[in-house]
Amino acid sequence: MLEAELSRTPARRRCGRVAAADGGALLVTGLGDAARLGDRILLAPHPDAEGVTGEIVALTEAGARAMALGPGDRGVGLGDPVWLAPDAPLRPSDAWLGRVIGAYGAPLDGRPLPEGDRPAPVRRAPPPAATRGGLGPRLSTGLAATDTILPLARGQRIGVFAGSGVGKSLLLSTLAKGVEADVVVFGLIGERGRELNEFIAEGLGPEGMRRAIVVAATSDESPLARRRAAWTAMAVAEHFRDAGRHVLLILDSLTRFAEAHREIALTAGETPSLRAYPPSTANMIAALAERAGPAGRRKGDGAITGIFSVLVAGSDMEEPVADITRGVLDGHVVLDRAIAERGRFPAIDIGRSVSRALPRAASEAENAMIAEVRRLIGAYERAEPMIQTGLYQPGVDATLDRAVALFPALDAFVATRAEAGEGFARLEALLRADETSASV
Repeated sequence: MLEAELSRTPARRRCGRVAAADGGALLVTGLGDAARLGDRILLAPHPDAEGVTGEIVALTEAGARAMALGPGDRGVGLGDPVWLAPDAPLRPSDAWLGRVIGAYGAPLDGRPLPEGDRPAPVRRAPPPAATRGGLGPRLSTGLAATDTILPLARGQRIGVFAGSGVGKSLLLSTLAKGVEADVVVFGLIGERGRELNEFIAEGLGPEGMRRAIVVAATSDESPLARRRAAWTAMAVAEHFRDAGRHVLLILDSLTRFAEAHREIALTAGETPSLRAYPPSTANMIAALAERAGPAGRRKGDGAITGIFSVLVAGSDMEEPVADITRGVLDGHVVLDRAIAERGRFPAIDIGRSVSRALPRAASEAENAMIAEVRRLIGAYERAEPMIQTGLYQPGVDATLDRAVALFPALDAFVATRAEAGEGFARLEALLRADETSASV
């Protein structure tokens, strides 16, 4: 083990100097052609001392532009030495299950973190498109809505779109505990520090943590750490997928990942475009999402089923991150504030939500039931203002009459839990009961 560590330690360390410091951005000269984008740096008197760490985000003829991981440029002076620092690789193992780690792989729960032998690249290309398999079988989620109307398939990637206070975190923790998977990797990006332990204790609980690894970078950490946390969570998920396991990856949130990238890209000199997001944002989101999914076509190949949350201010589904994300994922679940305010959980807006696992993830009869439920809910929602004002007249529209009669039961169905395989049976019984009563 010691020989392996020594072989990974560079014999020489390149040193540069701080030439300028401005708002958390540093200009470093003297590194020459040894510097590469993404390299780690250390601001310290010598390479083995403690100091401020950072990352190179841009290269120019004048030098390398870097961002600090710590409190910006505090205590940094012109001419201070800057060392190129090796980036220790992630080496996940089964011993990481039940643990909480930071963006750079350090344990956050105060206990030593055993490492495996095989490194997991933090930034990695997705599996070749031509060799990837399709979506696998439908997964049991523990929620009636996502077991039937919005099915989740093995290897699928979906987005959960929600504003603040509409039950997003509760839905994600419910899926983390309910979805069939060998390993759950939860990436918490930009969350408030006090919420980390609350989420672990109350959201996942001891049972959920037994098969989970939590990767966290809180809101007070630098944008470099927040962006890296998403890559680290994906790298850990890939490690277990490559071992043939089914991994559930939950990333909360993709919006904060994009915001962290925006800060880094603007510091690097990229021009803002879409509401201050730089053009590289779309590629960064797509590159991350494409790493999830099935690895190959052979039986026994692992897969990453991805659930990515997206924060939408004022339910604006056209804001840049939401618009980009809808185009690269295999479905979206929209949480509606009005539904949450009347007390229904999960507050899923069925009409605006889509699962691209359909129609393959359901039988012909099940697809017919899903289409009927969507038709009835859509009819009721379109006529709801008329119903509330007393203008609705029974007997004029048979579809609307059935929608009005069934809506309370359908609304309650979306809010219920479900055991594996029972969701469609309950939905069929609900629809048939209405048909029976209508014929009497």
